[in-house]
Amino acid sequence: MIWDQALIELAPLPRGFHLVTNEVLAQAPSLANCEVGLLHLFIQHTSASLAVNENADPDVRGDLERHFNVMVPEHSPHFVHTMEGPDDMPAHIKSVLIGPSLTLPVSHGHLALGTWQGIYLCEHRDQAGSRRILATLQGRW
Repeated sequence: MIWDQALIELAPLPRGFHLVTNEVLAQAPSLANCEVGLLHLFIQHTSASLAVNENADPDVRGDLERHFNVMVPEHSPHFVHTMEGPDDMPAHIKSVLIGPSLTLPVSHGHLALGTWQGIYLCEHRDQAGSRRILATLQGRW
């Protein structure tokens, strides 16, 4: 078994669901020699999340953003944590709902995603900075 790890830096993105598969793969540990393994991705932030979903039609990403904004609206009278703005507590809730990590299969040097699957950065803040993802590859070379 071989282990490898890399810190992935993503440039700031606006609020929304962003397809980042290529950016992640460009900075992740090299999958090329991994015959079989797992790539674990963990976002080191509490107001963004990671997901796998549709990689072809951008309408899916827009629909997800609109749905989550209805599910977790800003300006709720129930939120106490509001010092960082009206999008902060909703961002934390969305992050909990979607989750901070993904574990993806690696097969013959490539991610074994389905035909229409890609990695999403789910950015839940209006004015977020860059995002860091810790990528850990475990596998048999």
